[in-house]
Amino acid sequence: MAVTLTKAFIEEHIHGESLNASQATILGLLWSEWINSVEGSVISDASAELFIRLKGVRGQKEQARLIAQFKKEKAKQLEAGSLFDPTIENEKPQAVLRIYCDGACSGNPGPSGSGLAIYETEHKPLLLYGEADKRGTNNTAELKALIHALEYAKISLSPKVTILSDSKYSIDCVVTWAYGWKAKGWTKKGGEIKNLELIQHAHALYESLKTKVTLQHVKGHAGIEGNELADRMALMAIAKGNNHFETYTYETIAEVLAFSSDAKG
Repeated sequence: MAVTLTKAFIEEHIHGESLNASQATILGLLWSEWINSVEGSVISDASAELFIRLKGVRGQKEQARLIAQFKKEKAKQLEAGSLFDPTIENEKPQAVLRIYCDGACSGNPGPSGSGLAIYETEHKPLLLYGEADKRGTNNTAELKALIHALEYAKISLSPKVTILSDSKYSIDCVVTWAYGWKAKGWTKKGGEIKNLELIQHAHALYESLKTKVTLQHVKGHAGIEGNELADRMALMAIAKGNNHFETYTYETIAEVLAFSSDAKG
């Protein structure tokens, strides 16, 4: 079973005119013009039930507590045979959620941005762009993209998530080097750890999710659709200059891939 989103359903299950962050994530949005963007979309029964329960829950900690409890309830129902799968779309077992993340920078340092391409269902991917910075670098843009991918994975109902990045630097910082630096009080031989706050943030997220999340390196600019789309979203962030992540509305993947700029990702 699945639920077709209507304006009436959405308005009934939000607090006043406020959509909280976790509800927005369920709908694949980050706040911008969300009702018009999602009306007519289809989400699973489980997602619809969680959306309803999150009505009026404002604090991130309280949202996280509610979501964790919801997952436990659904897991028990699954074990008892009263539920097919708590992470289904259209009553089919959901594949591993894949999130491609990328960063781009014009000048290095210079204007930078981050982008995501999220493959959660059989439909076209959700595209997000943001974290524009007038004095960023390739590495800061890549780390910010990775952080947002981890944050999305944290709130996702998917039991397994693969995050794919073409930045070996970002992945190594989070899953390899961070352990040694942390053991030495976040120091290293030979000087300072560049981008330390971003690395600490990403590593903390990864540590809390590593039983659920796998970080995987992919070759950049090699024709991999998800990587190419994330790259275009990073370029879009630079072009638009938006700090907060926004959803990119599009008709075809080809039109997204046609977007380009002078920035390098």
